[in-house]
Parts: sequence; C-alpha cells; structure tokens
Amino acid sequence: MAKQSNLVGSWAFLIGVVIAVGFGALGEAITGNLLWILVVLGLVVGLINITGDEVGQFLMASAVLLIAASFGKSVVETVPMMLNILNALLLLFVPATIVVAVKHVFALAKN
Repeated sequence: MAKQSNLVGSWAFLIGVVIAVGFGALGEAITGNLLWILVVLGLVVGLINITGDEVGQFLMASAVLLIAASFGKSVVETVPMMLNILNALLLLFVPATIVVAVKHVFALAKN
C-alpha cells in the first residue's frame, strides 16, 4: 500500500510541474480550475509524497524556492513567460510546503 500512495504522490508532483511549466510557457496565467488543480496537487504531494527522511531536504529546497521567488519577482517580471511559470510553480509548492511543515511540527511535538 505504501508503494501505491508514493506512486500517486510522485505522479501528482510530475503532473503539477508539467502543468505549471507548460501553461506558464504558453503565456497563460493560471486561473480558475487550473489554479485549484495545482493547489490540490500540491496538497497531495505534501500529504503523501514526502516521507520523514525527506522532510528536511524538502523544506530547505522549498524555502529557497519561496525566498528566491519573493525576491526575484521584480527581475522575472521583465519576461512574462518566466513570471507565469514561477507563479504556477508557487501554486504547487506553497501548499505542499505548508502541509509538510505542519506535519513535521506535529511529529516534533509528539516526540
């Protein structure tokens, strides 16, 4: 059963990245149902794809992504396609990061 859920989480991550990069590269701003699809995929990734051993690496990588996105938006705005891709990736990574961080806090509190 663990392999099945890990497979679902892996596919959720892959599909989310393809949607984010694909639609961003086409110059499409992510709105409506596509926005919610990316958010839900991010939640799925955070809930079932990140194991206890991967938490530290995931949180570090996603924190770097979020910080770089925050500080780099003014630079990326000059290329609308890059801004669309960045915003779409953030729609995927922010929910995943929040879920993983909350799960980790609960795990720390339990110990």
